[in-house]
Amino acid sequence: MMVSIIVPVYNVENYLAKCLDSLISQSLPDIEILVVNDGSKDRSGLIIEEYAAKFPEKIKAFTKENGGLSDARNFGLDKAQGEYIGFVDSDDYVTETMFEEMLQLAEKHQAKMVICNIQKVDQNGEVTQKLTQIPNMPEKIVLEDHFSVFSDLSYFACNKLFKKELFDHKRFKKGVHFEDIQLIPQLLLECKVLAQTQNFHYQYLERTDSITKTHTEKGLDILKAVKDVESVFEMSTYSHKIKELKNFRIFEGVYSFLAYLAFVKDEESFYKMAEELSVFMKEREIKIRDILNYSRFGKNYLLSLPVKKKIFYLLFFAGQKKLIRKLL
Repeated sequence: MMVSIIVPVYNVENYLAKCLDSLISQSLPDIEILVVNDGSKDRSGLIIEEYAAKFPEKIKAFTKENGGLSDARNFGLDKAQGEYIGFVDSDDYVTETMFEEMLQLAEKHQAKMVICNIQKVDQNGEVTQKLTQIPNMPEKIVLEDHFSVFSDLSYFACNKLFKKELFDHKRFKKGVHFEDIQLIPQLLLECKVLAQTQNFHYQYLERTDSITKTHTEKGLDILKAVKDVESVFEMSTYSHKIKELKNFRIFEGVYSFLAYLAFVKDEESFYKMAEELSVFMKEREIKIRDILNYSRFGKNYLLSLPVKKKIFYLLFFAGQKKLIRKLL
């Protein structure tokens, strides 16, 4: 078995079939699809059973008590038999050639991690946004020579193919939000070579029926994730890449955190989280000018953002938190 695709499932009866159809149709024959029912309360379990009965050579079905996304992914990792691991969220879907091309790239370049582009789609399958992951870089990326990708990369688990050995001593952290930010950078630090395709293989569904997520103090898990990565970074072969670590702190610990904070409605939580960010920045000697000058893929990040986001960030950096609260 070459590739194990892990699909955590929780209450996605309206989308699961399309996801599984895209996986059983993969042009790569040597795959197993591990579908982990994480205690769904809708018809998801029945759909999984139907597909497992119809495609027993492809689909392996499992049911467990609800434990969250990390727990379901870890469950799949423990069962996986493939040399490579892929993750697909159960309301998304992928192109027919995704895993064939990514496996070819992994073996061609001896890369332990392969990355493809993402496009957001609506429920009619229309593309709403294209998300290029690593622009202006070659198919084969030697990390020592192009380590800026460490701070520039979006750390989604689902648009990547991983050599299974990366997970020999690592798992997704349970009971936290932003588990991808916590783990995927750690896996990257175990790589010497990355490979990428500019094809938009991963289709991220923007659901109109999803309940608006409540933004709470759980957002502080972003800062905790960055701290976990810092500890591993210091022990890695790339520990001398101080500039890139600082940029990682700025992108994930400041910009990503603020993007979450902008949707925190509770005033007390907002100010508490803002104070935690100030402490985070002070401890790491991150200055406002460092944030304003941060470039991602060679372009000033702040200038690349929509006007509304620019205003929010600039007001925050100027210390105008009370004015921000009024605007929100």
